[in-house]
Amino acid sequence: MRITVTGAAGFIGSNLVDRLLAEGHHVTGFDNFSTGLEKFIAPARQAANFRLVQADLLDLDAVRAAVAGADMVFHLAANADVRFGTDHPRRDLEQNVIATHNVLEAMRGHGVKRLFFSSTGSVYGEAKVFPTPEDAPFPVQTSLYGASKAAAEGLISAYAEGFGLQATVFRFVSILGQRYSHGHVFDFCKMLRTDPTKLRILGNGMQRKSYLHVSDCVAAILTVMERQTEPFAIFNLGTDEYCEVRDSVGWICERLKLQPELQYTGGERGWIGDNPFIFLDCARIRALGWAPRYSIRAGVESTVDYLLENADLLDARA
Repeated sequence: MRITVTGAAGFIGSNLVDRLLAEGHHVTGFDNFSTGLEKFIAPARQAANFRLVQADLLDLDAVRAAVAGADMVFHLAANADVRFGTDHPRRDLEQNVIATHNVLEAMRGHGVKRLFFSSTGSVYGEAKVFPTPEDAPFPVQTSLYGASKAAAEGLISAYAEGFGLQATVFRFVSILGQRYSHGHVFDFCKMLRTDPTKLRILGNGMQRKSYLHVSDCVAAILTVMERQTEPFAIFNLGTDEYCEVRDSVGWICERLKLQPELQYTGGERGWIGDNPFIFLDCARIRALGWAPRYSIRAGVESTVDYLLENADLLDARA
């Protein structure tokens, strides 16, 4: 099949591209390299069945050219900066909502009928039901990132209804693993690389979070690609467990063989929009035969190992 992947040089996108190429698909990768890295896409660029389009999703003509002739599109490109969303509120609108509209319009213009979209568990805001199922009522949105993803989901479902699109939405927990380049494990490793004697932790450390290894995430996506037949579907992607932030801190420090002084900033949230408890019900994706191979602890530890082997990422990223 011919497949277009937006965000192809990003963390999840590059891992997905590698799997699609390994399975013999022809892949067009689309990325503006605002956060994606050349080193992540370098293996794919050696493949004869891969081509790269370096452009921005706000350029509708470039998006149209990238999806022309595709059998399906994986739309993974996004601004994933939840913590600093209030510093630049228009960024989420442009990169997560308008960019998604451009993908939909490009697909409509070329008659491309199948879309897979990376959303987030953040759309549940501060959920009232745990583990949170896909049909949980939406609460008040607590982050601009979550709000923008909810808006993008609304556009996608409307296009599915209005134009006969077959669309699948994935609501991820936080993803870990190889090519990980932002998030709490990255931040903690970077801080400890700078000063191994102390570690500043936002909030009280008792925030409860769920995480998923990127290889399990990609396997779930491909399972849905092969088995999902509904016109519009939503799948939570996560593990059947969660941990506290301070648990993760302990695993990271143990892996690094460090015993820093832990300095908590206090409060049940690390920042505006930080949900103190994220735990998704993943029965729907499990019913298709998928199950994660990594526990949360194993995912954290493998991510630390990756960052130790690729310390240039820690040095390069602001």
